[in-house]
Amino acid sequence: MIEWQDEGAVLAVRPHGEAAAIVEVFTARHGRHAGLVRGGAGRRLSPVLQPGAQVSLTWKARLDDQLGAFTVEPLRSRLAQAMGARLALAGLNAVTALLLATLPDRDPHPALYDRTIALLDLLEQTDLWPLAYLQWELALLEDLGFALDLAVCAVTGATEGLAHVSPRTGRAVSAAAVGGWAARMLPLPPVLRGQGAAQGAEVALALGTTGYFIEHRLLRQTEGRLPPARARLIALIAAQD
Repeated sequence: MIEWQDEGAVLAVRPHGEAAAIVEVFTARHGRHAGLVRGGAGRRLSPVLQPGAQVSLTWKARLDDQLGAFTVEPLRSRLAQAMGARLALAGLNAVTALLLATLPDRDPHPALYDRTIALLDLLEQTDLWPLAYLQWELALLEDLGFALDLAVCAVTGATEGLAHVSPRTGRAVSAAAVGGWAARMLPLPPVLRGQGAAQGAEVALALGTTGYFIEHRLLRQTEGRLPPARARLIALIAAQD
């Protein structure tokens, strides 16, 4: 019998049989992991097993490659925070959908886990959340091996006047050096480099750039597309101005 204990955030729940549920979680030390929860669709556990909830887990299986079974204890529910505002609910749905779409199965990402929990803890602070979410998408790209290099111009080495991102390399390009290639570049708004005010429209523009790399670098391996939940979140962020 194989057994481990960890904590994690619930990503998705689907019924299995009459009362059980298959639950996918993002755990601190075991990455994205699924398991069967007996009684998971029942009255006692279904309020606990909501997307974004933080739970303590014990996983058991006879063999390592089996689905296995979770025993679950609640640590923190985020349902009330998510239901308190449209932006919070859209944000929670976008985070869980992206993690489901991009994380390799059972591959630990402890730094990204910590960033994700910190982001979910900000759900009620809707004034801070759009910028925090943008920074989380940058961390998602970096942790999964596709960090953007936005510090200097890839052509000249300049640190000023950076206005574009190369869709091929993920590196910054200055307005002075882009030449006739501007139409093929992605935008580099100052907020993407941690500069300037985090206005809704500018954050949404920056998310268009991070979204390109998520779709064409992280999702292309599974021929996936960006989840609709993310598009709904960006629309709400853009409307904040």
